[in-house]
Amino acid sequence: MTRPPAYELDLPHVYSGKVRDIYDAGNGNYLMVTSDRISAFDVVMKQTVPNKGRVLMAMSSFWFNHLSRTMPSHLISTDLEDFPEPAQLPEISGRSMLVRKAEMLPIECIVRGYITGSAWKQYLSDGTMNGIQLPEGLQESDQLPEPVFTPSTKAEDGLHDENISYQQAVEIIGAELAEEVQQKSIELYKAGASHALERGIIIADTKFEMGFIDGELVVADEMLTPDSSRFWPQADWKPGTTPPSFDKQPVRDYLEGLTWDKAPPPPELPSDVIEASSKRYQEGYERITGQLLTEWPSLEGSV
Repeated sequence: MTRPPAYELDLPHVYSGKVRDIYDAGNGNYLMVTSDRISAFDVVMKQTVPNKGRVLMAMSSFWFNHLSRTMPSHLISTDLEDFPEPAQLPEISGRSMLVRKAEMLPIECIVRGYITGSAWKQYLSDGTMNGIQLPEGLQESDQLPEPVFTPSTKAEDGLHDENISYQQAVEIIGAELAEEVQQKSIELYKAGASHALERGIIIADTKFEMGFIDGELVVADEMLTPDSSRFWPQADWKPGTTPPSFDKQPVRDYLEGLTWDKAPPPPELPSDVIEASSKRYQEGYERITGQLLTEWPSLEGSV
């Protein structure tokens, strides 16, 4: 399912997902615009979260550049002046980027450094994670001995991704590519997690999207954002508990307290829940990058 785009641009509209709108920018490029839409339990809410799209774009731009030596990306520019003329609109400044088209892999490249979420539930059930036997006695939110590559399928919009084993990933994309993807995913995670930890934030896990451009494997879509990762304040991390996160946790917490069946249509979100989520996104960005969101985009922040 593709949604109406949040911004009307005079460019061919390719696709709209839960958050991003994609347009054909010509010359083998796409223009990606990140909206303030927010989803929970795979359902897009009626209301938006102010500045969420700008945070996701600013964060991805930061990481694409900061980790460019580890792996190239699809990013060309976040500067309006580099966009096709119909897209040089002030309203999409700071929430859009010009990228090269990539042939995307059919799997999600997930790396877990801590055990939480669906991995924790699986561990409680049988002591494994994506078919990998883990040590006994782990607590929720424990740091794993080493980051683990735990791929998943890439489900159609509105459906759930499914965790798969490494061997299943090999069957989908081949042994040589699976090995390269695993290695690069873990390298990116370690480099990003190290940088974030220096700023008091734990990256518990994350999801990368990878694809090929002119035969070269690149990282694409978004990168180490609050939507694709779990960011925990280091000061609040304690094994055996679930730390607060710099993302839409206030939205999830509110919805969990309702009798909603987690199917469309979604309930209305109170203004205080929306505001709390917006603040968390912004704080996560500012702590990790050392830059104020109000200063994005700038000559220094744009690419």
